[in-house]
Amino acid sequence: MLKKLALVALVASAAVTSVFAADKINGAGATFPAPLYYDWAFNYKNETKNSVNYQSIGSGGGIKQISKRVVDFGATDEALSTPALAKDNLYQFPAVIGSIVVAFNLPGIPDEKLKLKNSVVADIFAGKITSWNDPAIVEDNKDLNLPNKPITTVHRSDGSGTTFNFTYFLSKVSKNWADSYGSSKSIDWANGIGGKGNEGVTNMIKQTPYSVGYIESAYKEKNNLSAAVLQTQSGKWVTATEENFKAAAKYAAWTKEQHFFSVLALQPGDTSYPIVAATYIVLPREGAATNKKVTAFFDYAFKNGDEAAKKLGYIPLPEDTKKMIREYWAANIK
Repeated sequence: MLKKLALVALVASAAVTSVFAADKINGAGATFPAPLYYDWAFNYKNETKNSVNYQSIGSGGGIKQISKRVVDFGATDEALSTPALAKDNLYQFPAVIGSIVVAFNLPGIPDEKLKLKNSVVADIFAGKITSWNDPAIVEDNKDLNLPNKPITTVHRSDGSGTTFNFTYFLSKVSKNWADSYGSSKSIDWANGIGGKGNEGVTNMIKQTPYSVGYIESAYKEKNNLSAAVLQTQSGKWVTATEENFKAAAKYAAWTKEQHFFSVLALQPGDTSYPIVAATYIVLPREGAATNKKVTAFFDYAFKNGDEAAKKLGYIPLPEDTKKMIREYWAANIK
């Protein structure tokens, strides 16, 4: 009888061990790539039994949490400089490329029909253009019936890498914006209403007629919103399409020595969409065992997740960039 109980206990112990053998990692940060990270994590769990818990709390929150070692990895759409990484003893690498669209809720105006000069976008968010039938908008949209309605701008209420990339773009296309606001994860906005995360801004646009805001393109696609036609660096009109995102993304110039630091807005080329951005994963320089679990997940995603990325409107990293990232991991995570 005792032998039988011992055998049962051994089997039970083995079962418990097998239940808890799977790895679990926790990350937090950018809302920009969240739909893709959820998809990657779901497939990773199905194939490996390993869990990835990701909290979409904004880039600012992600950097704070990884700096305090609350999570295993942080995520940010604003790349950290080499001094900033050194200050908090961190590494970083890009995970995927996305784009920011100027989405609007304008009854009667369909997707990819409203043209907004880049400088006009800046003036709208600076509060200089306040009506949809302002001459500066009408000038490029004479075929549209633009209403005499006030514009409601929608922006992020939390610290956001999406905001950083959007305001970086505005700073490059408008001296007034550069002098008055600059580029940052948090801005003292001229007017408008705030939403938390890309999710919050998306919902605000959907429920607010005559509104306009900036969101990651995946949120626009998933929610069937309309986006404005913007301008390339050279002033040509360009729509928010995968081909035009790729045209801009190919100019990314990353190096391992600078921890892949780069800003991708306003790249050259007649078809380059103007607000393209990479999103980054941030790791502590200590804790190699946990870091290897994190990089195993992203290595899986790099090998198996490109189609999911494309389906959601993101641009997968080029293969040579993935190779460079793996070399970076090998050199730094030991």
